[in-house]
Amino acid sequence: MSNDVLFSVADGIAEITLNRPAAMNALSLGMAEALMAQLSAWTKDDTVRAVVIRGAGDKAFCAGGDIRAMYDTKQTGGTLTVDFFRAEYRLNHLVFHYPKPYIALIDGVAMGGGVGLSVHAGTRIASARTLFAMPETGIGLFPDVGGSYFLPRCPGAIGMYLALTGARLRAADCRYSGIVDSYIEDDYHDDFISALRQGESVDDAVSRFSGDTGPAPLSEHKEAIDRCFSQGTVEEIQSMLEREGGPWAEKTLQIMAGKSPTSQKVARRQLRNGAAMGFDDCMVMEYRMSQHFMAGHDFFEGVRALIVDKDNAPQWQPDTLAGVDDAMVESYFAPLGADDLTFNRI
Repeated sequence: MSNDVLFSVADGIAEITLNRPAAMNALSLGMAEALMAQLSAWTKDDTVRAVVIRGAGDKAFCAGGDIRAMYDTKQTGGTLTVDFFRAEYRLNHLVFHYPKPYIALIDGVAMGGGVGLSVHAGTRIASARTLFAMPETGIGLFPDVGGSYFLPRCPGAIGMYLALTGARLRAADCRYSGIVDSYIEDDYHDDFISALRQGESVDDAVSRFSGDTGPAPLSEHKEAIDRCFSQGTVEEIQSMLEREGGPWAEKTLQIMAGKSPTSQKVARRQLRNGAAMGFDDCMVMEYRMSQHFMAGHDFFEGVRALIVDKDNAPQWQPDTLAGVDDAMVESYFAPLGADDLTFNRI
């Protein structure tokens, strides 16, 4: 792992820097394990009052998990597809339940694994460079890292819209959707951390440096999103979009047409389940789903098409929504018995 994640403590404030800027700070297994160990240690360190996490460089907070490594492991053999998801989801659990203030400075791209390190923070701060998305259905996966929990709790049907389309949100839309709490220009991030080190409370420091994101473009489509994405099946969502008409609906249908049919149907069921579940149960469910996806076809085909060969022409199996029946969807939620995810309590 070398220096892929950096840790420091000064004046009671612990700072984490995800330090793979050339890889958009993508999260590796080694980084997840190091984060878990250090965050756990800080819970017992009385000199640490709060933790701030950020990404190196000016492009990304964390663009996701290292899915290329998982693809390579599948080809050569190994246990990364088991070990990574177990470590990552246990880390998400720790962040969600962290007993001290945990502050995420989401400056740049935050997708997939980067969302898991930030959206569950007690304080989530966007910048002008924030770009959030859960694009997993486009690579034959599902919106994980706690997507089961936080997406259904976005206003209206926005969470389902984000899950099925992978829509990218800037700071104003993140605030509107409840993905972040505040907005602070990146030029003030160091000053914000300095204020914390000088003893200012998190709330006071956030209030002092916060700015205005401006209007949220997503709000223009909120009623259409609620109408269309509140439907009971993916097919019904598509039918409503066709009935909705207009440029936004047509573009949304076009985007959804490129996603894995299996991923879309499983994700719709996932969010419906998660709306009535606690966070810990959501993570157990997601780990089951991850392992069933790792045993299937679409994830590795999606990574091949988008990341490895870059032909952007995944051959999904099945390749239509009609080919994904209820029994197939149900199979992705089957318990793993002794291999189910467990947590170490803080």
